Amino acid sequence: MKLRVLSCVIAALATTALATGPANAAEAPPTTPAASASATQQATSTAQQGTSAAPHVEPQLSARVAAAGKIRVNVVSKTLADLPDAASSGQVVQQLSRFPVVTLHVDQAGLDRLAKLPSVVSVTEDKPVRPVLAESVPLIGADKTRAAGKTGAGAVVAVLDTGVAVNHPFLKDRVLEEACFSPIDADYSSTSLCPDGTAEQEGPGSADADQGPCADAALDCDHGTHVAGIAVGNGTGVTGAPPAGVAPGAELVAIQVFSKFSSEDLCGAGAAPCVLSFTSAQLAGLEKVLELKDEGVPLVAANLSLGGGQYTAACDGDPRKAIIDSLRTAGVATVVAAGNDGFGTAVAAPACVSSAITVGATTDQDAVAAFSNRGTLLDLFAPGVSIISSVPGNKWASLNGTSMAAPHVTGALAVLRQAMPDAPLAQLETALKTTGKAIAYNGVTTPRIQVDAAVLGKEPEAGAWPVPYYENMKDTAIPDHGTVTSSIAVTGLLGTAPATTEVYVDIHHSWRGELKIDLLAPDGKVYPLQANDPNDSADILHETYQVNASASPANGTWKLRVQDVEYLDTGFIDGWSIRLPCFGNWDDTDIPDPGVAESSIVLAWINGNAPTRSRVHVEIDHTWRGDLKLDLVAPDGKVYPLRAPDAKDGTDNIDESYWVNASASAANGTWKLRAEDLAKGDKGFINGWTLTL
Repeated sequence: MKLRVLSCVIAALATTALATGPANAAEAPPTTPAASASATQQATSTAQQGTSAAPHVEPQLSARVAAAGKIRVNVVSKTLADLPDAASSGQVVQQLSRFPVVTLHVDQAGLDRLAKLPSVVSVTEDKPVRPVLAESVPLIGADKTRAAGKTGAGAVVAVLDTGVAVNHPFLKDRVLEEACFSPIDADYSSTSLCPDGTAEQEGPGSADADQGPCADAALDCDHGTHVAGIAVGNGTGVTGAPPAGVAPGAELVAIQVFSKFSSEDLCGAGAAPCVLSFTSAQLAGLEKVLELKDEGVPLVAANLSLGGGQYTAACDGDPRKAIIDSLRTAGVATVVAAGNDGFGTAVAAPACVSSAITVGATTDQDAVAAFSNRGTLLDLFAPGVSIISSVPGNKWASLNGTSMAAPHVTGALAVLRQAMPDAPLAQLETALKTTGKAIAYNGVTTPRIQVDAAVLGKEPEAGAWPVPYYENMKDTAIPDHGTVTSSIAVTGLLGTAPATTEVYVDIHHSWRGELKIDLLAPDGKVYPLQANDPNDSADILHETYQVNASASPANGTWKLRVQDVEYLDTGFIDGWSIRLPCFGNWDDTDIPDPGVAESSIVLAWINGNAPTRSRVHVEIDHTWRGDLKLDLVAPDGKVYPLRAPDAKDGTDNIDESYWVNASASAANGTWKLRAEDLAKGDKGFINGWTLTL
């Protein structure tokens, strides 16, 4: 990946982006919110850290102190043990618990002292920055991954933004955790956007954009809800909604990292009040993401659609770098919008951090959006023009920006995590980069993500069957020391269920080891999924089980049964789904007399090879069926015999099932039923056939 720049602009129904700051910090007025060090200054910072004990102090801090009397700075020290010495240089307003970063109010004397401390790595201003701003999902193939049952189920993404309308129908019951880090600082005219008015709030409702100060429409806290909807929205059964975001089966961690500002010096002339985000708030939010990951929440990505500045080289002296690195090591990608300044060779910060994934915006015609920052620092493109998604008040809006592009990538990572649960993060990123559509501009080529290619392999053949997929995402309470079932009705399939029936379960329950989980088939057969485990004290269960349910009919009511075998702990089934790879072709196909006829079924969106117990059911109308030889022909040309001819078999029709070990052949591709009439005089046709994997 490369360096990233993040300038986010909320621009409803606009095609141009707001500039977040001047080209170089040296040209910026002291109060410009998005001002940042130039690439040359940043490179100097990195060199100083590697070769000198003297800390890097961001240029113009002295000028800022002279103008303001005191300013907010983020101080990075070499170790946590060094922080107290650095902290004594000013008034502490925030200190991270895991990383050697402290945020201070300092005057000139404090700044001078920090500049002389050999234990200090860097001193940078804690600048407040802006957020950066239904055809996009099909364009990147996410409708195909959804049809294939790859919805991001089991994965969680975090959105660090202006909060999320947690009860919006596009997102309802999908928000797993909430937190708010909204600094209050009278010197910067900033007040809290946390619903309870404090600078930090955690727990249910703490990031709800429909509550507290954000409920004031004049503040325009729509951004985070829009971003979240693009990543994980689910429009099933919601009137007027887009069909879905990229990963409608994933869950969400909502973290508010913005504050309300009333100063026109920071908001712009006539633009106060406004919402801006301190770097220190982003640091706290990212640390919260890492904490949740360590606690077992299956996070795969954290989305930051915010930032400012202009960087042509990696800004690895940025105070967010250490946390972004740690998240990546833990398997969580930090996805950052590149910014909306239209820079041809630069991006904003923190998109310029080399360990982040930087995302630029394209149009539906795969042109680079005019407002999008771009260049060699970009990792990926995604659609970012006229994107319809959720906004507070149970409403919808169309917004433009790299802010809208980034959550397409965040959602794609959730889908990839479901498809490749054990793959390292680097492999997921590589899959997006190597399968994307190449977008060439100004001598640079950057891939625009193509999720179906990354998740499902090569572009499916025309007429490919989607994998039959059914779900029940309604919350169902689990009685304490009791049993509950949740049902899914399956229709339209023939014969028995597959040997590779796939069941995904999402349960929230304190001490999940108290739970015994079974799948109940329509015929009453019980297929155990998970036994209770008294030693498993985790609270969340996101698990996919593969079941050989071929002894039961496919059609009918399937039930997930959950039994709590102990007392005291409670929870609920958040949702579950069943995927049954059953396919058919019921077009009549004449069989020549004598001669060969073939009927095809095109499969896609299935991982790996066919199972050892694949079922082929054949219905043929033909006088003297003993004239017929039947074979299954795999996509790779391998022939699996089904039925040999028998001159003595004068029965007229075939209505039979055959079990085949087709594990030597890949599942995806064109499968053919081949019927060969070996004797003249009798005629018939293939009425239809099914293939169940």
